[in-house]
Amino acid sequence: MPRDPYEVLGVTRQASDDDIKKAYRKLARENHPDRNPGDKAAESRFKEAQDAYDLLSDTTKKEQYDRFGFAGPQRGFGGGGAGPGDGTFRWSGGAGPDMEAGDAEEIISQLFGGMGGFGGGRTGRGRAKRPTAPPAVTSEVTIPFLAAALGEKIPLSIDGRKIDVSIPAGVKEGQTMRLQGQGPGGADILLQLKIQSHPFFRREGNDILLEVPLSLAEAVLGTRIDVPTLDGSHLTVKIPAGASSGARLRLRGKGIKGADQYIEIKVAIPKPADDKSRELIEEFARRNPQEPRRGAPWQ
Repeated sequence: MPRDPYEVLGVTRQASDDDIKKAYRKLARENHPDRNPGDKAAESRFKEAQDAYDLLSDTTKKEQYDRFGFAGPQRGFGGGGAGPGDGTFRWSGGAGPDMEAGDAEEIISQLFGGMGGFGGGRTGRGRAKRPTAPPAVTSEVTIPFLAAALGEKIPLSIDGRKIDVSIPAGVKEGQTMRLQGQGPGGADILLQLKIQSHPFFRREGNDILLEVPLSLAEAVLGTRIDVPTLDGSHLTVKIPAGASSGARLRLRGKGIKGADQYIEIKVAIPKPADDKSRELIEEFARRNPQEPRRGAPWQ
């Protein structure tokens, strides 16, 4: 036997339609599968709330439930139909006079909201329709780079309203997030995400790239440098001797959601300041011969 729908939604039997709708939306938001991936208990609560709202938002179903509970109206009647050959409908709920078929039809019309007449007779009022959910509203928003990378609760202005939105870690450019029931008239909002660029971090999937300039001497001789990471901390990184522009060094687990951060080296080459500097470079080249284009595809 399912639970009492009023108990599921946490409202009283005297609750208004608006109170029932608000209670349902709150439960649906809290237990929606998109917000609770893999949580079977939340999924069960979400379905239970949907079933309760389906019943209580339908005027006819709600009226029947309030009268008879889950047993249904058939439990209130006896073995069934007109008496043999006399055209009367006999009430089995207790002592009292027999009712004519016309009176019985009126009672059934009231109980069932006009779902049908007796023997093709007159029809009662029409069945109330379940409210149709308003169409989803699409809104494009721009979020900070670090909020997209690390996840963060941020305030957004959507259609002139301020909404606090929890951004999951690792969202990507162009991804769509659904905010259930947050739009006008209870509509869902579909947020199309744009991500701001960062002053020095770049992103490749969930990996983070940081370009680090080195002097000629640092690249040739090797050095140690301090570099920032996503979480705001700094790490000391050893640059090996002979580092070339474009080479990458990996910082394991310092990217998005456990991915990596890469240090991408860019060697800054100076012009010789004077003749002596030129002579020293020429001497260095003689002592350390290189053939950087050897094996190139055009050779």
